[in-house]
Amino acid sequence: MSDSLRHECGIALVRLLKPLSYYQEKYGTPLWGFSKLFLLMEKQHNRGQDGAGVACVKLDVPAGEPYLFRERQVKANPLDKIFKALLQQYQENLATGVIHPEFPETVKRHFDFGGEVLMGHLRYGTSGGYNLSSCHPFFRRSPWPTRNLALAGNFNMTNTAELNASLTAMGQHPIFATDTQALLEKIGYFLDEEHEELYRTLRARGLGGAEISREISEQLDLGRVITRASKKWDGGYALVGMVGNGDSFVARDPAGIRPCFYFQNDEVVAFASERAPLMTSFDLSVDQVREVEPGHVIWIKRRGEVRSTRFTEALPRASCSFERIYFSRGNDVDIYQERKALGARLSTQVLQAVEHDWDRTVFSFIPNTAETAYYGLMSALRERRRSEVKDAILEASRSGTLTDVLLDELILRNWPRGEKVVSKDVKIRTFIGQENFRNQLASHVYDITYGSVQPNDNLVCVDDSIVRGTTLRRSILRILTRLQPRRIVIVSTAPQIRYPDCYGIDMSELGKFIAFEAAVSLLKERGMNEVLEETYRACRAEVERPAGAALENHVRRIYAPFSDDEIAARITELVRPKDTEWKGEIRILFQTIENLHAAVPGSSGDWYFTGNYPTPGGYRVVNQAYVNYYERNEGRSY
Repeated sequence: MSDSLRHECGIALVRLLKPLSYYQEKYGTPLWGFSKLFLLMEKQHNRGQDGAGVACVKLDVPAGEPYLFRERQVKANPLDKIFKALLQQYQENLATGVIHPEFPETVKRHFDFGGEVLMGHLRYGTSGGYNLSSCHPFFRRSPWPTRNLALAGNFNMTNTAELNASLTAMGQHPIFATDTQALLEKIGYFLDEEHEELYRTLRARGLGGAEISREISEQLDLGRVITRASKKWDGGYALVGMVGNGDSFVARDPAGIRPCFYFQNDEVVAFASERAPLMTSFDLSVDQVREVEPGHVIWIKRRGEVRSTRFTEALPRASCSFERIYFSRGNDVDIYQERKALGARLSTQVLQAVEHDWDRTVFSFIPNTAETAYYGLMSALRERRRSEVKDAILEASRSGTLTDVLLDELILRNWPRGEKVVSKDVKIRTFIGQENFRNQLASHVYDITYGSVQPNDNLVCVDDSIVRGTTLRRSILRILTRLQPRRIVIVSTAPQIRYPDCYGIDMSELGKFIAFEAAVSLLKERGMNEVLEETYRACRAEVERPAGAALENHVRRIYAPFSDDEIAARITELVRPKDTEWKGEIRILFQTIENLHAAVPGSSGDWYFTGNYPTPGGYRVVNQAYVNYYERNEGRSY
């Protein structure tokens, strides 16, 4: 993606099902689980670079000793810093003889992360700032192990204000306004309720304090806790949590918006936001990794029993298509094939744009996430060209005109030509405060391979998506014109992004979308300003309706008067560099919705492109986003 875009986070949970001595004996290290947590997080580092956090619970710790630990970091390379510091602690204790790896009980007692339940989080900040207090996991502490809670997640809730209001109605005094804090307190409240109900029942039976504590731990039902806590949740989420007694859970939203996968055998249960990291970290085949079912919570009791239950009513499946287009790492077998299919389905539009001029067209991609789609496009183009060559040879053979010259000059030499035209340079980091200077530096993030394109060539570059068009305007198109092609075609594997997201991707300001900018520009040019005002009135009325009312996406009115091609043409005008002597043609092409669904059949969540939101909160957000735009209020619309 040429435009910088913050997005959803990554989660990991490793639950060891054997004592540490088992892993020492079989794998030669009592830190086997700790190393697996690091691998799962490292293989998902693409999902978050604003911060990282890890937590650990130790089972069966004697009274008076700590059992719940956390480390968080928001400085550069946070994951490396966390694990380096923890390993340094381990090595120091090893050097002093406090820890002896052949006696795992010393590791468990003297190393903070020498425990059986380990969780991790990689953060891309979409709310709450970028300081340490906003970094997951969040803690809710208590002297009772069964009331201690650690929570992390890949999520955004659309109704944080409503959730905080419900906490106030319960008698709480919520301090933070973030959705993470709201969920922590919501789950914590019902965890307390579960604890109290069990406590009163057990005390009435005459049990002593130690027996009550043990029985609460055994009978604690996290499935019931999540079911009660989630009554008013609206959003996309994959939540991971640990309780101080050693119980742990993972819960996924009922529409399956946010991804979550897991693996289980007799040694370990492990969860991650993506499938491929589990396969790599545990050396698994595809069929050994399962998806957490939408609307289900899987929880592991402290003795290792794995349970699963539905905690909320099902919604139509709407898994995020952006995961497949861009966010998830492309080494997953299905994602790799889907991205190739996205590229392949652009071949017809691309050939039309270059007028089937095989001989004078160079194909490339805007690094690096569009590379796989580029391979798909090239494969489809080669199949088309092979078919053309076959037909030409058969026709020449039938007519008796087949010669070496015909084969060499008119048929075989015109194969699709790919070049590494654009490369991404090391990102320039600077403390300089002047915005204009920073923009000038940012314009040099991308560079070109000089001589890869001749002056009369068409140049086709595949991008995975175009959100704001800022990088195209300021950098990519500007440097591509230096090659002096006769035509530049930028082709997006994603359709036009027209509507905000509120389920994990930080793009909720309508005015920053190049497609929205193009539509507004067309409305004003054609004297249709009343559409802008009518849409504002409709959106304002919609957001003022009571919670729970059926809502409608009125922002569709902005796009309704125009075809996709008209908006694409205006986008092309808006991103064309103004201060260049190059006079060639620029065309911006977008994937169709139909081809998106055909290429990515298992992820139907397409609200960014169609405005069809999977939850009521999405419709409230899109209308609020337009109200914010019209009233010139900056910031998130949820």
